[in-house]
Amino acid sequence: MSKKFGLGKGLGALIPENNEYKVEKGNNSTEKILLNLIKANKKQPRKSFDSDKIMQLAQSIKEYGIIEPLVLKKEGDSYIIIAGERRWRAAKMVGMKEVPAVIMDMSDREVLEISLIENIQREDLNPIEEAEAYKKLIDEFKLTQEELSEKLGKSRTSITNSMRLLNLDKRVQQYLIECIISEGHGRVLLSIQDKEKQYELAQKIIDDKLSVRDTEKIIKNLIKHKNNKKEEVYGINPYYEDVKNRLEGYFGTKVFIKNKNKKGKIEIEYYSEDDLERIIEMLNL
Repeated sequence: MSKKFGLGKGLGALIPENNEYKVEKGNNSTEKILLNLIKANKKQPRKSFDSDKIMQLAQSIKEYGIIEPLVLKKEGDSYIIIAGERRWRAAKMVGMKEVPAVIMDMSDREVLEISLIENIQREDLNPIEEAEAYKKLIDEFKLTQEELSEKLGKSRTSITNSMRLLNLDKRVQQYLIECIISEGHGRVLLSIQDKEKQYELAQKIIDDKLSVRDTEKIIKNLIKHKNNKKEEVYGINPYYEDVKNRLEGYFGTKVFIKNKNKKGKIEIEYYSEDDLERIIEMLNL
């Protein structure tokens, strides 16, 4: 079984004890690398950087230096950043000529994994960046969600729920990227399939400063109003209505109970293959 990485433990937690990632020189030895030889990693999961925080870090580096070395990969005559892009940006800002770094020999997949781990540990990724990084690892490098769960120390359900956010309207995703609405709001909005309505409700969340619970109530009323015309008996019998509400709360999606002559069926909606996998996992199938 692969070693799980704990969250929030700093750079030491990025390098597995089982030597899965091999260091080129010595035992994690630190070298001085010229700043102009270092390039940003185009596959870095994190796309946005807070300029104010970079300036604060630059001030700290100016006073105390770089305490934690960057992690780099040699590529031709230059180096690609695996971990430490904020430190690299801040070091350039204060005019440093060289920085301490650990050089590691990694595949493209391993580089993306480590970059993702570092950002998750530091909680640097917004929800959409995190979801896109998971999808990239699964799509490009053929990792299963189970393998990803083991490597990142995150539950499979957590990874699946994160990736579901990519089903949101692109404008709503941008609100998540800019932290205008929360990830909780995003998850609730997934109950609405119509992307235009997702966007309209996201606007209402912003304008009226709605909480996640407020948003849930609005969506529940919208769904109930829409389905009153379609469903047969569940809304008449309080027992079936209660069961339906409990199932929707458990699965996080729309549920229909159709009852007739003391028998019927339960329908559970899903919105993608990943969403179906999430529901199957919850059913322990």
